Amino acid sequence: MPWRVVEVHVRPRHRLLVRFADGTKGEVDVRSFIFARNAGVFEPLRDPAEFAKAFIERGAVSWPGGQDLAPDAMYEDIKASGRRIAGRKPAGR
Repeated sequence: MPWRVVEVHVRPRHRLLVRFADGTKGEVDVRSFIFARNAGVFEPLRDPAEFAKAFIERGAVSWPGGQDLAPDAMYEDIKASGRRIAGRKPAGR
């Protein structure tokens, strides 16, 4: 599956650099998502130390608290524009 994340790097201001199985790379900005009023289970990731604990599990960017990001949505947007802003409707949907 080309949309499986194989590499993730935490960047300042709640951003991630990701690389997918097919070599596609790009940035994911989750600020608007985790700082939303209804952030729910993602609220702990507002703490930069918690956000920095990102890792890859089964091809998805995940955190120790059980949160994860949908890799297929990230892949679609990054493939189209090189960037994904989490919380927005993916490109073409």
